[in-house]
Amino acid sequence: MNALTIRLLAVPQAAPLLRHAVREHLGPDGHPDAELCVSELLANVITHLGAGTPVTLRVTGTGRAARTRVELTDPAPRVRPVRREAAGTDESGRGLALLEAVALRWGVTQGYRTKTVWCEL
Repeated sequence: MNALTIRLLAVPQAAPLLRHAVREHLGPDGHPDAELCVSELLANVITHLGAGTPVTLRVTGTGRAARTRVELTDPAPRVRPVRREAAGTDESGRGLALLEAVALRWGVTQGYRTKTVWCEL
């Protein structure tokens, strides 16, 4: 299976670079929702673990694949994502709701010293 793997530090400036890499990987028939999911997963790490946290992005499949899987792994196995119900005036808290809206399914895989939040499109 064709995979894209990128290791980096989670900082806001990385979001456009990751979206571009995903777009290039998935090709002209790519999946724009994959770019949204990458941005939201990265934003969650920055918000809840802090800028500069080392992460690994993995995208499997291509734009022509039946399914594309997006995974973001971080070094905080005990900090699990929780979907919130954001009020209309809240400026944050919609990331997992967006992920849930565009993905076929999503979840969390716990490792010994890592956690991977993933979604399938």
